[in-house]
Amino acid sequence: MTDENPLFIEPVDMAHLLAERVKTIRLIKGWTRTTLAKRAGVSVASLKRFETTGLASLELVLKAAHALSRLREFEKLLAPPAARSIEELEARAAPPVRRRGRI
Repeated sequence: MTDENPLFIEPVDMAHLLAERVKTIRLIKGWTRTTLAKRAGVSVASLKRFETTGLASLELVLKAAHALSRLREFEKLLAPPAARSIEELEARAAPPVRRRGRI
């Protein structure tokens, strides 16, 4: 992780942190990689790669979290911020205006 600013974290650092947490929870439960892989429906090799490098598909991470009974923790991830006014709520509810050639 970046030492200069502890509030700033790079994606690769977050991947390593998540992998470390999955491994820690797995070990607390007394499960082997094989046990977690079977319960999650993923290959042992993919789980090992995730735990050692942080590299995994989102699907693998979600399946591992589900097998570890931690999937609900993802519910609030990337949730839109609360509306600050009635107008903002109405704007969100309105159908989007389609524009051609917009980047």
